[in-house]
Amino acid sequence: MHYTELLHRSLKKDFLSAEEGLFLYQNAPTAELMWVGNKLRQMAVPSQKVTWIIDRNANTTNVCVANCKFCNFYRPPGHKEVYITSIEEYKIKIEEMFRLGGEQLLLQGGHHPELGLQFYCDLFKELKTLYPNLKLHALGPPEIAHITKLEKSSHREVLQSLKAAGLDSLPGAGAEILNDRVRRLVSKGKCGAQEWLDIMRVAHQLDLTTSATMMFGHVETLMERMEHLVSIRQVQSEKPDSAKGFLAFIPWPFQDEGTMLRKLNRAANSCTADEYIRMIALSRIMLPNILHIQASWLTVGKQTAQICLHSGADDMGSIMIEENVVSAAGAPHRFTANGIQEAIREAGFIPQLRNQQYDHIPLPEVMEEQVVNY
Repeated sequence: MHYTELLHRSLKKDFLSAEEGLFLYQNAPTAELMWVGNKLRQMAVPSQKVTWIIDRNANTTNVCVANCKFCNFYRPPGHKEVYITSIEEYKIKIEEMFRLGGEQLLLQGGHHPELGLQFYCDLFKELKTLYPNLKLHALGPPEIAHITKLEKSSHREVLQSLKAAGLDSLPGAGAEILNDRVRRLVSKGKCGAQEWLDIMRVAHQLDLTTSATMMFGHVETLMERMEHLVSIRQVQSEKPDSAKGFLAFIPWPFQDEGTMLRKLNRAANSCTADEYIRMIALSRIMLPNILHIQASWLTVGKQTAQICLHSGADDMGSIMIEENVVSAAGAPHRFTANGIQEAIREAGFIPQLRNQQYDHIPLPEVMEEQVVNY
């Protein structure tokens, strides 16, 4: 086997095996991976436009019993710093987001042992009553699994209830690496890999659009990264023909500052720009049935993200009016609305504002010039 044979097959959108993906990672030069990733991007999204979105990442609560070893955000029940966000606090956050040109709230939080399905349904209904145009990109498979266990219910029943209450789309949060060996080491309290994937299968059957993620560069092997990509691709291949399924895939490197994984000397953030660019290209190569690949500027910075736009990525994600989880582990980068557009132009592309469904939308006529990140 030679890596050029695999690259030729990938240009035909063949489904490469995890072993073949690993062979490419270990043998193909970065420049050739970038070229193929970019070519596949041009085939999938034939435009010079690079999309971005204005939204806010707010948190329902920081109370969590999952005890992930990479998370500095959560607090255990009873801690003096615990909170549950109030409706009045949401109103301040949402109205500021609207002024800044956004329409979507990415709403996530911890695994609170006392917040069940009724809490989230009531919250979604109240927010949608107050703000009918608000889009709720909310929770994620681990939170759905947690609520399902609290209710002794099923994934389908929980997702149906949440959708009826106002859930518009489901983020791909909590995937980390979809391998139970890894998950036992980094996120033992979260759902297993199979349950994460099964929840996404049900979401697609209910015509909820979703995204998929991968947090890499900690305790996983390179093969486990490739198996993660193959698992995501398989779920996408099973979606109903009428469903969009995974709209995007977003990989990012583990952020280690102050995390238990680093304190225990189990993992440290050693991902180089070259490694991240290679993973973006391989994401495009291994996931020919997912339309959009997003570069994580929050974790890798402007310049690396710009190179990723020539390596398979077609989206720069959100300016993140507010983001508390990844930033708590040391992600240092920030963008304003003007800054992200300028970064896209500098890379040789045309910035295009989008919504969660990846529909192109015009810039708001009234939008405050600067977006402040908290």
